[in-house]
Order: sequence, then C-alpha cells, then structure tokens
Amino acid sequence: MKAALFFHLLGAVVWVGGMFFAWMCLRPVAAETLDPPLRLKLWAGVFARFFPWAWAAVAAILGSGLYMLYLVGERYAPIYVYVMTGTGVLMMLVYGHVYFGPYQKLGQAVASGDWPAGGASLAKIRVLVGTNLVLGVLTVATATLGALL
Repeated sequence: MKAALFFHLLGAVVWVGGMFFAWMCLRPVAAETLDPPLRLKLWAGVFARFFPWAWAAVAAILGSGLYMLYLVGERYAPIYVYVMTGTGVLMMLVYGHVYFGPYQKLGQAVASGDWPAGGASLAKIRVLVGTNLVLGVLTVATATLGALL
C-alpha cells in the first residue's frame, strides 16, 4: 500500500505541478517576451518534453489508484475516494483530448510555419490545461481534506 501511495502522489506532483508551472510561470513570461513564432516553437518543445512525463504520471496514478481501491475494497472506500476518482478520470479525459487534438495540430502548425493555426491550437490548450489545473487542485483538496469530513 505504501509503494502504491508513493507512486500515486509522485504522479500527482509531476502532473499537477507541471501544469501549475506551465500555467502560472512559463505562460505569462512567454507571452510577454516572445513573438508568436518563437512562443509557439517554445511551447511545442516544452510539450514534447512534458507530455511523456504526463503519460507516465497518468499511468502511475491510475494504476496505483485502482490497486489501492482493490486493497481497501470497493465497498469500504469512503465517498471522497470516489469523488477523487471521478475528478481524476475527468482530468485524464481532458488530457487525452489535449494530446490527441490541439497538441497534434500545434505540432503540425509549427512544422509548417502556420502561426495563426498554431496560436489557435495553443489557445485551446491553454484553456484545457487551466481547466485541468483547477480539477487537479480540487482533486488534491478532496484527497487531503476528504478524510477530515
């Protein structure tokens, strides 16, 4: 159980922490200092490095979460575990949409130099990552405070 909890928390730290850094730190500086072509190239490169880690985090969170639920027994898990599971699965679906939708279009746009299309894709990613960041914070709050309720 302790190893599963470790991998669960490590996945959450990587994924939610990465989104927090991208949204709160990198995004504003990139928008203020880089012209669109450079900004889009930067984001395409950042995502290319972050997304494999995010996939690993999703796998770690999902696998360890299901394993811990199995150990506890579905019938005995408190309600906050199911709330956390629901928000986590929603986050995974949003992430999958980002990866297979706007991120792929961003890569194509950057490769072809279509900066307006790249900007539109990046704008969609920004909204979806912001949504996932809020869901991630709610999930962490549910995980940590749910047991207190």
